[in-house]
Amino acid sequence: MDKQLVNGFLACVRQAGGVVRTQWNDAKEITFKGRIDLVTQTDLAVEKLLLAGLPALLPGSTVLAEESHESLDPGALTWIVDPVDGTTNYAHGLPIVAVSVALWKDGQVALGAVYVPMLEELFWAVRGQGAFLNGTRIGVSTEGNMQNSLIATGFPYSFYTEVDQICLRLRRVLLASQGIRRLGSAAVDLAYTACGRFEGYYETGLKPWDTAAGWLLVEEAGGTVSGLDGDYGLGGHMIVATNGSIHNELLALLRLEGAADCAC
Repeated sequence: MDKQLVNGFLACVRQAGGVVRTQWNDAKEITFKGRIDLVTQTDLAVEKLLLAGLPALLPGSTVLAEESHESLDPGALTWIVDPVDGTTNYAHGLPIVAVSVALWKDGQVALGAVYVPMLEELFWAVRGQGAFLNGTRIGVSTEGNMQNSLIATGFPYSFYTEVDQICLRLRRVLLASQGIRRLGSAAVDLAYTACGRFEGYYETGLKPWDTAAGWLLVEEAGGTVSGLDGDYGLGGHMIVATNGSIHNELLALLRLEGAADCAC
């Protein structure tokens, strides 16, 4: 991929993260899109910056962004944007907040970045060229034992429609692994899986902007990304991302057919 495009892209993402840093201590203007689904003035400001900056980098490209999207289906050349992934964290002053941007080209993610501005961590990847954290190449964990594996997960905004399945999966994974973490940002969970901090991650109910960039990060870092029963596609009900070594075992834990019911 053209180096000038990549450098311009990373500069644009850093600039977007700068908006988060600048507004971090400002009073939060919160609007509720759903009972627990928030949007703040910072989401809107970051998205406005990216809506202007990204198409200028690549003439003919479009933008599919969380706060302004009209469709969940990207075009042939589309930037997929989550301006603030982890808005609830942001509203509560928790620094696990990311700007997540990916370029969807000809049916796959070609370029992606997850920037965690309050921690100054910029994860990025180019298809076929590897994944990086602040310029240093990263790779997934080499751990192959589930008992030694740290697993991340999250809960969908519509958790109440599948709370029993969520609880059962939590119990099964918790008993089999070293532990579970719930950070509140799918983009960060995927980035942390890519760099080996987590051995695996799973979640249901995510949108294209939640997973597009992180999906590429994990694969370019040597990991595996799938759905529960086959390939993962943007907007799929469940994403499962791992270092590859524990992938099949994690999938087996997440499949509930024949599993005994259990209350949380």
